[in-house]
Amino acid sequence: MQTLTPTANAAASFTQPTDPQALAKLASQHLSGILEHAFCHTSQQQALIVFDTQSALAHILSQAYQQCLPEAKCLQFGTVPAQDILDAIAALKKSDLVILVQSTNFRLEAYRLRVELFKRGLKVIEHPHLGRMDGEEISYYIDALQYDPVYYRETGKAIKRIIDQAGHAVIDSGEGAQLVFSGVLEPAKLNVGDYSEMANVGGQFPIGEVFTESVRLEDVNGKVRIFIFGDTSFRINEPQVPITLIVERGQVVGTENSTEEFDRVLANIRADDGVVWVRELGFGLNRAFTQQRKVMDIGTYERMCGIHLSLGSKHGSYAKPHIKRGEGRHHVDVFAITCSVRLDGQEVYQDGRWSV
Repeated sequence: MQTLTPTANAAASFTQPTDPQALAKLASQHLSGILEHAFCHTSQQQALIVFDTQSALAHILSQAYQQCLPEAKCLQFGTVPAQDILDAIAALKKSDLVILVQSTNFRLEAYRLRVELFKRGLKVIEHPHLGRMDGEEISYYIDALQYDPVYYRETGKAIKRIIDQAGHAVIDSGEGAQLVFSGVLEPAKLNVGDYSEMANVGGQFPIGEVFTESVRLEDVNGKVRIFIFGDTSFRINEPQVPITLIVERGQVVGTENSTEEFDRVLANIRADDGVVWVRELGFGLNRAFTQQRKVMDIGTYERMCGIHLSLGSKHGSYAKPHIKRGEGRHHVDVFAITCSVRLDGQEVYQDGRWSV
């Protein structure tokens, strides 16, 4: 596995094979790194691969995992009874590994599968909605699986330390647009492949994110230019001209250069949540995704190297006195043009990369 040098000015270089066999081989190399460094998986633990082949990317990843884990039990979703999958899960022991390779999102009985697996103490690697990505996006996705534990953990923890001490943050998205967080931020949470201090081991891949939000949502004011937003189909939507959000006391109160689809997104949020809060402040770390290297699935692209925000009241990680848990219905990701990020005046992002 290629290891990326974790320096402030390090820039990842990626190859883009197009042959399915070459892509499967590259994916296998990257997944081996995840299994070794993030999950510490050994031959002493069982592994179950539940997969489908309804999309090109799902087919490639299922092949790659079977190359990495030749002893794993493999069940193809849709070709075996659902009970067989449930029985295979029930036979696993705590700290065994379940891998879900999904063109859409597997549903078994009435529960969300990943949550149930975590309740059983199982490790989980989930790849949902692979059918939303095709063409060159497949290469971008596989590049994003490349796991450099030093880069992710050291960069992620450094950003968290600064966030947790900061009393002020500014996101500069160019042309005079600055979004100012004038108060303290919530303790940052990490998604960097280090599960040593977490109750659950695993989650959705690719990874690479640090996130927080303002303790007082009303402390967020200013303007931010976004180049992509999550539309009503949970795919990325890229307007021809960046949309400027006008934020007052934590709420989106106006826009410039909006589009019909983005107006629809805002209208849906207001209809259900009353107002459009700016909540999550996400610091994406995955260098395989940039403003130029995009994938259609919004949950995957959320790891993009740069800043993303969420619009709407919903955010399960942080409680707010005026928003009851489970009350908000919307969490819409929007992606800021990221010229610079300053925390207490310290520049932590410049020239398209994190500088901590």
